[in-house]
Amino acid sequence: MLKTLGMRHIALNVKDPQATKKFYIDVLKMEIEWEPDADNVYLTSSSQDNLAIHKAPNSEALKPVRDNQLLDHIGFFVSTPKEVDDWYQHVLSHYAKIIKEIKTHRDGARSFYFQDPDGVVIQLIYHPPVANRKS
Repeated sequence: MLKTLGMRHIALNVKDPQATKKFYIDVLKMEIEWEPDADNVYLTSSSQDNLAIHKAPNSEALKPVRDNQLLDHIGFFVSTPKEVDDWYQHVLSHYAKIIKEIKTHRDGARSFYFQDPDGVVIQLIYHPPVANRKS
């Protein structure tokens, strides 16, 4: 039976890779995995994920993600509902634009949404099935 290890890599085209790198390091506490040059950087928050940041080929014409792509948002998981609240305060302290305030969902999940410098929407979420999963 064929089975993947899950979706653990996202690549974003951005206007300013260095500003985007700083955002993900400062706000989401990611670390540099590899930075071959100033236009390309690969970040990670664990040994199981990878966010690639690439300078858009024509960054002047780059529109906000919501206008020209089907991508709705990317998500980062946390282990408890309280961590969502703690992260919310941390994100606010970095003046990131909040898109949707904290909400507890019908399934017990708790999350909020904010934007990165290029308008990519990020959800920070506690989701019980993922939080309770044994590695």
